Amino acid sequence: MPQPLSRRTLLQVTALVAAAGGTGAATGAEATAAAAAWTVQPFGLGDVTLRPGLFADKRALMLDHARGYDVNRLLQVFRANAGLDTGGAVAPGGWEGLDGEANGNLRGHYTGHFLTMLAQAYASTGEEVFGARIRTMVGALAEVREALRHEPSVLSTTGPLGGPAVENERGSHQYVDLPAGVLQNASAVTLAAWVRPGHEDAWARVFDFGDDTTRYLYLAARNANGVPRFAITTGGAGAEQGLDGTAPLPLDRWSHLAVTIADGTGTLYVDGTAVARDPAMSLTPAALGPLAQHWLGRSHYPADPVFAGALGGFDVWSRALGADELAALQHVPATGDLVSYSFGETTGSVLADGSGRGLDAALRRTWGGPSHPGFLAAYPETQFILLESMTGSDYTKVWAPYYTAHKILRGLLDAHTATGDERALDLASGMGDWMYSRLSVLPAATLQRMWGIFSSGEFGGIVEAVCDLHELTGKAEHLALARLFDLDSLIDACAANTDTLNGLHANQHIPIFTGLVRLYDATGEERYLTAAKNFWGMVVPHRTYGIGGTSTAEFWKARDVIAGTVGATTAETCCAYNMLKLSRALFLHEQDPAYMDYYERALYNQVLGSKQDRADAEKPLVTYFVGLTPGHVRDYTPKQGTTCCEGTGMESATKYQDSVYFAAADGSALYVNLYSPSTLTWAERGITVEQRTAYPREQGSTLTVGGSGRAVPFELRLRVPGWATAGFRVTVNGRAVPGTAVPGSYFGVARTWRPGDTVRVSIPFRLRVERTLDDPSVRALFYGPVNLVGRNASTEWLELGLYGNAGLSGDLLPSVTPVPDAPLHFTVSGTEFAPFYEGTEDPGHAYFRRSEPTVVFGGLDSGVADPVGPDGGSLLDAVWAGAPFRDKAALVTRVRSVVDTWVARGLLDGPAGDRVVATARKASYAR
Repeated sequence: MPQPLSRRTLLQVTALVAAAGGTGAATGAEATAAAAAWTVQPFGLGDVTLRPGLFADKRALMLDHARGYDVNRLLQVFRANAGLDTGGAVAPGGWEGLDGEANGNLRGHYTGHFLTMLAQAYASTGEEVFGARIRTMVGALAEVREALRHEPSVLSTTGPLGGPAVENERGSHQYVDLPAGVLQNASAVTLAAWVRPGHEDAWARVFDFGDDTTRYLYLAARNANGVPRFAITTGGAGAEQGLDGTAPLPLDRWSHLAVTIADGTGTLYVDGTAVARDPAMSLTPAALGPLAQHWLGRSHYPADPVFAGALGGFDVWSRALGADELAALQHVPATGDLVSYSFGETTGSVLADGSGRGLDAALRRTWGGPSHPGFLAAYPETQFILLESMTGSDYTKVWAPYYTAHKILRGLLDAHTATGDERALDLASGMGDWMYSRLSVLPAATLQRMWGIFSSGEFGGIVEAVCDLHELTGKAEHLALARLFDLDSLIDACAANTDTLNGLHANQHIPIFTGLVRLYDATGEERYLTAAKNFWGMVVPHRTYGIGGTSTAEFWKARDVIAGTVGATTAETCCAYNMLKLSRALFLHEQDPAYMDYYERALYNQVLGSKQDRADAEKPLVTYFVGLTPGHVRDYTPKQGTTCCEGTGMESATKYQDSVYFAAADGSALYVNLYSPSTLTWAERGITVEQRTAYPREQGSTLTVGGSGRAVPFELRLRVPGWATAGFRVTVNGRAVPGTAVPGSYFGVARTWRPGDTVRVSIPFRLRVERTLDDPSVRALFYGPVNLVGRNASTEWLELGLYGNAGLSGDLLPSVTPVPDAPLHFTVSGTEFAPFYEGTEDPGHAYFRRSEPTVVFGGLDSGVADPVGPDGGSLLDAVWAGAPFRDKAALVTRVRSVVDTWVARGLLDGPAGDRVVATARKASYAR
């Protein structure tokens, strides 16, 4: 059983993980050294309970996946890498499988995401099923690490004749190493093996004896055509003398293979039957001479796979056995006079030779073993080693190993926080020790080169995780490790507010800055925090789509180019996840409402909309890209599965409540950032705050104070969204609170609060358009915080005009028709617009093109074409930019002013301008 958390560990964990958006809770007295730098404190997921509503509904869908997915499938790749029994579990596939993208070089990352999801689910709901699954996974990973610390051990299975045999799990990278002298320079030979292939890998070797790729002899279970092949050569592949079978060996069934060479003839046998013969095979083991390596299951060609399946015996004779003798081997074992391995061992790494020559073999890993006992991964350490000498990206060889290490480390930290399982912290600490041992000895120039390599050098949010680890362990090496990931060229540019993002991979770089904020917490170095703030400002709004996402085909383009980058591969979902994390981290230091305005935009639109509104135990059903091109259909099962975005999607859907509330560090204020149905338990002040709302289907929220009965003084700071230009009204116990609410700020209500005090917040929505920065004619439609997406199968831009019935407030709602019994659904010119957050597979238009052929006010057409200025904005754009108007006269005055300006600039003739003003004066308007 895991040991309970110590008081010191608990206090550290709660503050840090809450800051990371994890499972703990931070309070003033319990803040760590890092948290002392924050001017507000976050609440843990367990302190904020989601009430029924949009977020709870979405989370419920993901919790079905968290409960239902077989965690042994995730653990399969770890266990296979350690040579452990996988229990017949099938690897998840996609990015987590050897047959997935880039040979599965990212496998293991998804397990980390899954652990974090379970930890967040456990913290939020308290359901023991999540805690039990965490403990199962942590226990298995502890066994994996322990196995990796030692020589591989035999994994026994049932052999072809009923006795034991040796299993080699696919992904184990294990082989049998035979000593020198196996062939004894024989001029005649028989090599025989029982094999049970477990996969259709081409060129996986049954045996390969040789020096290199020039002088060798081998037997492959499958060649490029899928049939067995024996070859012998002294001149490399082009000079091979070979024997090819006639049919593939069956998978998961025992087959007997034998090769005989004698008197210039080579013969290949399958199950005792000759299937190939070469009467001109002049090469023999004697012709090859002494060879350096004698391997079972491993090839001298590094790109060839290790044999996956089972070996039921291997024998070598110094003569060519006859056909009758080989046929008899199918039923009765015999002993080779040169070597004979029955593989009867059930443990250990030594495989005994039964020939009497004492040539015992050893089970080994192709990559040797970990450089440090803390190593934990689902693949060999080779990716980390190769990265250190790479000068360019090649993800088929090295795919972001430190990124994967981050996901595993983060998952372990969250698992530790959620359950108190000290094994998880021990595993995490070991990973930190191992990474420090690797990276601390590298020259600074090598580190800078590594971190600057696209994809291969990507390290995700490892700096943030390592800083959190340091706070838990107190090891100086762990803080030093966090600083070894500094990418100075990027940090220095952003600290100087120099925008160098054009051409960079977005998601490779966003989490770097969340890590820099944590480094600032740990070190006080202003350069880190300044760089993070400036970076945020380079992305928002300059590279941000209306839904809150960023990136096109995973990369950033030039600043302020939005419409020009719209396509089918825009807005990678991971980017929104990481921008939310960065916004949250920055808010801990500076309560700039812009951070939470962005948070609301991305959360209520891209993040919610990235999750399909359907339950599935096997798949999280989360988008990778959110294409914004006209008519795009969201793909919720992307890229064969187990992608980075599905991983972050699992996390997002189990921490929706992490930024609804924050407390001032001294407890003097409570920030309400999001209007979300929830109940906050503010233990330090002895109160609860219950928020009841159907927002965004409701235009406001009601908050009720509860608690122990004592009065508690503090200021309630209610976020006034930047879009809330139609008013923001607050009442306490039915009485209006005086003051002016400024959009994009906080409205404070300071008083001594008592149980039962009720605050009503009214936030009238307006239907509005947001123009893209580079093309004002391309627009997104919003109702309050909600992006409305047109459901239309056309792949051409929808052309819409919305100003014709605009109200004096600037509200475009009179220009659309509500859909009955469908909140936030409207029709415009025959197309239904619906909230982006609805996770459907309807073809959508998140943007449309403005089409206002003539100037129309209040439904009256002036007959004057709506002119367009040199910046792409139209006359109507300029008029309505002045909204809201207190009355009709104010609107007419605005129209007159704009018309006069456009006439003076030669953009409109005088008589046409007069008709425009006359139409505005004659028309009637909704408020």
